Amino acid sequence: MLSLRAVNQFYGSQHTLWNVDLDLPQGSCTGVVGLPGMGKTTLINCITGNVPVESGTIVWHEAGAPPRDLLAQHAEPRIGYVSQDRRIFSQLTVEENLHVAMRATGRPASGETGDIFELFPQLYSLRQTRAYGLAPDDQYQLALANALVTRPRVLILDEPMLGAGHSFARKLGLLLARLNRESGMTVLLAEQQLSFVRRVADRFCMLYRGRNVAQGHVNELDDELIAHWMSLDAGR
Repeated sequence: MLSLRAVNQFYGSQHTLWNVDLDLPQGSCTGVVGLPGMGKTTLINCITGNVPVESGTIVWHEAGAPPRDLLAQHAEPRIGYVSQDRRIFSQLTVEENLHVAMRATGRPASGETGDIFELFPQLYSLRQTRAYGLAPDDQYQLALANALVTRPRVLILDEPMLGAGHSFARKLGLLLARLNRESGMTVLLAEQQLSFVRRVADRFCMLYRGRNVAQGHVNELDDELIAHWMSLDAGR
């Protein structure tokens, strides 16, 4: 579905990503893990086109179509993205937020939202509530609903567990499993909470100082690997 090869990125003179390789197979859930400042959000921003890539390739593969280098062709793949700051319209209602998201994809602003409310039944009862009045967990659900209403093939979540409680973590884990299972959606999440990654992901990628130092099946994300790389003194 999505392949990164030798991706390098700079912020000014600072080299932030170093020859990162990563594959996101169709229907997989991959967790990008690492300490704060190791490049997780930068990697996501490269994939979504929010920051420039110095070198390397990001190739989109879709059945029945030739591969597309997203950096060379400036193609817009079907990627849904939820950032750490959620990026919802706080003065609009839940339903109005969804209509704006649909309009951005060319769908009618008055289009059907029933399928989204079926995924987020709690939002249905809050559909006339302005986003600023929602609880934090409901605000995240709205940001996620805004991403899913665009019908993406790949869903990218940046630190979804930031400030989340146990109940929301369980609810989100079940939703991601459902999206994988029922629609074959490919999921990429950058997350520090390893227990969540181990529970919902089937693959992982570990970044250390902008380098992909380990990746594979999530069962390989063992305590020894974590102790070695997710330490402030790792590699010194």
